[in-house]
Amino acid sequence: MTTAPLTAEPRPAVVSPRRRYWTGIRRVLTRKPGRVAGLVILVFFTLMGVFGPMLYSDNLAVDPNAVYAPPSAEHWLGTDFAGSDVFQALVVGSRYVLLTCAIAGLFAVGTGTAVGLLAGFHRGLADSLLMRATDFILTIPGLPVLVVLSTVWAFGSPLEMGLVLGIVGWGGIARAVRSQTLSLRERGFLEAARSLGLPNRHILVKELLPNLAPYVAMNLLLAVVSFVEAQVGLFFLGIVPFTSTNWGVMINQAVFSGGALQSPEALVYLLAPLVCILLLITGVVLFLDAIDELFNPRLRER
Repeated sequence: MTTAPLTAEPRPAVVSPRRRYWTGIRRVLTRKPGRVAGLVILVFFTLMGVFGPMLYSDNLAVDPNAVYAPPSAEHWLGTDFAGSDVFQALVVGSRYVLLTCAIAGLFAVGTGTAVGLLAGFHRGLADSLLMRATDFILTIPGLPVLVVLSTVWAFGSPLEMGLVLGIVGWGGIARAVRSQTLSLRERGFLEAARSLGLPNRHILVKELLPNLAPYVAMNLLLAVVSFVEAQVGLFFLGIVPFTSTNWGVMINQAVFSGGALQSPEALVYLLAPLVCILLLITGVVLFLDAIDELFNPRLRER
């Protein structure tokens, strides 16, 4: 009687947690083409805002002999009513728009998350005080405040505009985070953490905050969309002075100075910033779908 030689079964390859994490992110992003498109759009505008102004000067060159020149190799998107390159204005103006959105979004989401988290976790007097402060912020009319502030500030820096938009924009996020915190504070994992005698700081940072992360991330991206629309609208309406080149100023000048609504020659000058705004918002919305699945275990298991 002969016996077959015993062979050792191959061991499964050990995958490190870090590699598994990045593999999961790549799988989620590539599951739908729209998510890849959203990521590409966001990366494109980020690169434009970071490196674009290094290639072009902030001071737009004016050529009176090239007013409303059509698109060409020298001027990719043509020129405006003053003979300035439209593509250069688009690239230079992107930094102001993107920096303002980043500052306002981080301030609003950071403040709103901290206030909502503390109010929902501690309840009692702290909850009442923080929510009254939140209600006060929610009652501040953003547009009149910006009109008044424009008499003091020139809003030439994205920091000034971003801080003002962030200060008047964190109230809604605080309310939403508080309601999420209230629904989580009675869950079993928090009861277990309290029974183990873990300090409140550990429970807030290590237990509650990670569970709120998807909600906070989605609010950050939605806040970016609202801040893009807000600042462009303010410059388009002429409420704040034109101290810098940005997309809102371009739209205002295309309509009120360039006659884009009457002259087809100026249409490119008007459409260029509008298309950029539309693409940026589309990229955020498409990428939101990936963020939702990345942070939601039930969606990842499908």
